[in-house]
Amino acid sequence: MRGLTGEGSAWTRGSIQAVSTALAVLTALALFVSACGSGGTGARDEGPAHSDSVAGAATPSAAPSRTPDTVDAVRLVKDDPKVSPEVKRELKPCVADEYPVDVSYGNLTGGSADDVVVNVLTCGDAVGVGSYVYRERDGSYQNVFKAEEPPVYAEIDRGDLVVTKQVYEKGDPVSSPSGENVITYRWASGRFDEEYRTHNDYGKVVGDTPTPEPAS
Repeated sequence: MRGLTGEGSAWTRGSIQAVSTALAVLTALALFVSACGSGGTGARDEGPAHSDSVAGAATPSAAPSRTPDTVDAVRLVKDDPKVSPEVKRELKPCVADEYPVDVSYGNLTGGSADDVVVNVLTCGDAVGVGSYVYRERDGSYQNVFKAEEPPVYAEIDRGDLVVTKQVYEKGDPVSSPSGENVITYRWASGRFDEEYRTHNDYGKVVGDTPTPEPAS
């Protein structure tokens, strides 16, 4: 009986240890599953929220107008019958094959492609002698605006066409005009209409008139 009791006790202890081990494994497994489901792996919890934020950020806004391929502005001006012969004569290379033209792209007329603004300048002092706007239509560009009263320069400003014309008084050197007229145009009914204009007088350069010495 003692031997049986000893064997029974040993068997009982072994059974208890086995059950305890199984319970420990089950407990650990339950804790692991609980941790996975309750945010133990932050990436799994934050994953869907992150995906939502990325999807929200990637939502496209209104499609902008298509920017055209770089145009040959020189050829555009030279082939344009609306450009005066004087401007075409002025349009010649300054250095090698570098022509004095500034080109800008932007949506001015509400078309499917961006419009092209071309300013023709002089080589020596970069005075604007002609400003033009070309609108793409059926694969070609049409002249829809021109200003050829130098000095003149056209720019795109928030969807409007802004033309600056410098004003010279008698005796003003080319580099020092007395002021400027800034005219804003807006596209309406198939043409550019003047919206408003401002005039700016330039101040005289400091130092032209000697400053008297203060009284002692």
